[in-house]
Amino acid sequence: MSNAALGMTMLGLIVVVIMMGFPTAFTLMGLGMMFGFVAFYDPAQHFWSNRIFDLMVQRAFGAMTNETLLSIPLFVLMGYVMERGALVDKMFHAVQFAFRRVPGSLAVTTLIICTFWGIASGLVGAVVVLMGVIAMRPMLNAGYDTRLAAGVITAGGTLGILIPPSVMIIVYAAVAGQSVVKLYAAAMFPGFFLALLYLIYIIAWVLINPKIAPKLPPAQMVVPVRPWVAHIASSYGPRMLPALLAAVASPARALRPPAGVEPVRWSRLASSLLKSLVPVLLAAVTLGAIWWYVVIHSQEDNLAATQPVAQAEKLAATAPAASVPASVAAPEPAGGLQEPPGAGELQEPPGSAGVQEPPGSESAPPSASASVDEPLKQFGDPSAVDPAHEVTVPQAFYIGFWIACGLTLLLLGLYYWKFDAEQFEILGMLITSVMPLAILTFVVLAVILFGITTATESAAVGAAGAFLMAWQARTLDFQKIKEAVFLTAKTTAMVCWLFVGSALFSAVFALLGGQSVVENWVLSMNLTPLQFLLVSQAIIFILGWPLEWTEIIVIFVPIFLPLLQHFQIDPILWGVLVFVNLQAAFLSPPVAMSAFYLKGVSPSHVTINQIFAGMMPYMLIVILCMVFMYVWPGMTLWLPKYLYGG
Repeated sequence: MSNAALGMTMLGLIVVVIMMGFPTAFTLMGLGMMFGFVAFYDPAQHFWSNRIFDLMVQRAFGAMTNETLLSIPLFVLMGYVMERGALVDKMFHAVQFAFRRVPGSLAVTTLIICTFWGIASGLVGAVVVLMGVIAMRPMLNAGYDTRLAAGVITAGGTLGILIPPSVMIIVYAAVAGQSVVKLYAAAMFPGFFLALLYLIYIIAWVLINPKIAPKLPPAQMVVPVRPWVAHIASSYGPRMLPALLAAVASPARALRPPAGVEPVRWSRLASSLLKSLVPVLLAAVTLGAIWWYVVIHSQEDNLAATQPVAQAEKLAATAPAASVPASVAAPEPAGGLQEPPGAGELQEPPGSAGVQEPPGSESAPPSASASVDEPLKQFGDPSAVDPAHEVTVPQAFYIGFWIACGLTLLLLGLYYWKFDAEQFEILGMLITSVMPLAILTFVVLAVILFGITTATESAAVGAAGAFLMAWQARTLDFQKIKEAVFLTAKTTAMVCWLFVGSALFSAVFALLGGQSVVENWVLSMNLTPLQFLLVSQAIIFILGWPLEWTEIIVIFVPIFLPLLQHFQIDPILWGVLVFVNLQAAFLSPPVAMSAFYLKGVSPSHVTINQIFAGMMPYMLIVILCMVFMYVWPGMTLWLPKYLYGG
């Protein structure tokens, strides 16, 4: 059997053996060692002198020294601490009241909690199990269709592996040699856009067929109002913001409550007023941060970058242009040291073309380069990136910014017009349950995207913040901390061994010529960039049915990466398409792990087929999201191009 046939046999065996249930990491290492021993075998050498053992040591050491992987244990620890700290119960209760009048309110609440909890934890299994425990029975008890309840939990639970900070993005960055920060920025908008498509689908399905999600009984839609809040509303007016302003300015009636109502201190009135103004403060901080970064910070960077260039141009302009005659500037050689005839440059020895590439690794000639599809030509060509990254503020930004300010004021006005005692209680629940997690997530992402810290340092900030949140909620004890640390070590060891196995497997696969066979086969089809994009994503989509995302990224994604340069496709754009595509790996039977996670915590009458039926529409939504990403590549590449220039 030829080396190429051995390589393709090796690729086929890995799929078969993994589907048989063997551990992926050790399967990769075992096949790599076995086929590598054959590839390096030399009868003249001793058994222990086979170079496959040296290669194994080198690949293991490379995984141990890979700095990209340092952030994985910290992000995983952050997720497990919050999961063990049981911080999601109050959050679900508060968001449910906030969206109680939206069609399919329980399903919408479940999707929102899955999205933001998944962002914070990044653990698909933990989010699906936790939301299955918290939300599955309430939805079924409210008369929700089983397919709707199962689909929203399984689909929403997988979003955490897509929206940063995500372990999957870190693994792809290490495999593809790309920047984690740029991949985080690129995956931001597509992740939230996919969540928006899920939300639109749920609400539209409920509006078309209200029987699948009956309205909650009136008793479950009433928000409990504390007596002192009701006293303030009855004494100063039903709208709580002017009522609290009046109570702070004139607290006489508030300090003398009727019988049976606890007295209210002025400090409590002042803190309640500040609590009521939290939406205004959040809007002001958000708009102010956008204005500062776009108008002030980016222009300071431009000024700092252009000053040396301007000084050099000024010196060049003041220097005398014709101070040296041309005859003096370029004298003819006259009897000096001459090059021997025909020795204008260093010559290679006869028959030598310099250092040779291994067979199968030749780059395609320029004439064979594929024609670039227009959207990919606009956004995907890595060679088209301007190295001089200069951010200018277009006039459209100012117009859009002031329009956003006007819309924000309008929405705030509508909100406070209906801001009664119930809304005040809901806002208080959201502040105590949702805001700490939102602030932690925002800080972790902001310090990465704005270049304040590295991904590893931001992961450390996230892990420390998770401990503080759990400590403040008083839900974390030593036993739960020990469980979180143990699960973190287990997950981290799995990822690191996967990297060792995949590095060894891919090296032996390339050595046997398997990579060359795949590349030549793809290039022989004369595909356009769009056709290659469709073929590669279709293969990954099909592989998502029997395999998990870890196997796909560490085994099959490296096969496609060398071809991206030939088709002039940005690996960041292609990688984010893979991230969205791999959402289907969690939603596609028969190895849809989300379905089995949910089945384990669902009531006994919920069948696995019902869960599969509920997940299938979300697979179509994933494909629709990928279509939008191709038609509008700026959704993926605009943010990394704006922040980092490429």
